[in-house]
Amino acid sequence: MLELIRYIHLNPLRARLVEDLKSLDQYPWSGHSVLMGKKKNPLIPEIPTSDEKDGCLAEKTVENVLRFFGKNLKESRRRYRQFVKKGIKQSRREELQGGGLVRSAGGDKRGLLGRKKGEREKGDQRILGSGDFVANVIKNAHETMDQTAKFDISLDELISRICAEHKIKVKDLISKSRKRYLSKARAEVCYLAVDKLGYRGDDVARSLRISGRGVSDCRQRGRKILDNTKVINEYLS
Repeated sequence: MLELIRYIHLNPLRARLVEDLKSLDQYPWSGHSVLMGKKKNPLIPEIPTSDEKDGCLAEKTVENVLRFFGKNLKESRRRYRQFVKKGIKQSRREELQGGGLVRSAGGDKRGLLGRKKGEREKGDQRILGSGDFVANVIKNAHETMDQTAKFDISLDELISRICAEHKIKVKDLISKSRKRYLSKARAEVCYLAVDKLGYRGDDVARSLRISGRGVSDCRQRGRKILDNTKVINEYLS
């Protein structure tokens, strides 16, 4: 749990939304600044706990995390911050990414590729566990299944399908050419890979030999181009 808390709270730093740990201490859109007592997260509602003596749920959550680091508030925050600082050099961690079986498998997607439709496991970005466990959690929470992170087909297969549809060669798709028909195909790859199959933007960027920002821009264009459920299903079936 603590590893996951640290990993999530370092997301703004990895994404370069803040420059350093000192800036992260003051960043209002992360639980880290709340734990440090620097900010009051505007996204957390003041929900009372079952026992009013414990205060609101946000305060209780902070208390429950910090108690792992010390006996008093000052010591706990100091040790918690040291813990977070040590996590900076770890960069990305595959086992803490993805949903369903992807995260259960330590981020290794190879065993999940190429499964027959009847054998595919349900997955949800928010939940770690087997397909049956994920389905039960979603059912009990009366929520809708997150349709991403299924990895039904590999990136190479997706690229091959889109190249075949547009009658282009893979080597041209991954070239630096900005011809309109190539840009359109790249946009489709990025949108389907990230938004529909749940692949990381970094993986897509490496496959297409473009930048992370390029993947983000392509995803937006691809979403407009492929605004058709039937066409999307034909690519991913």
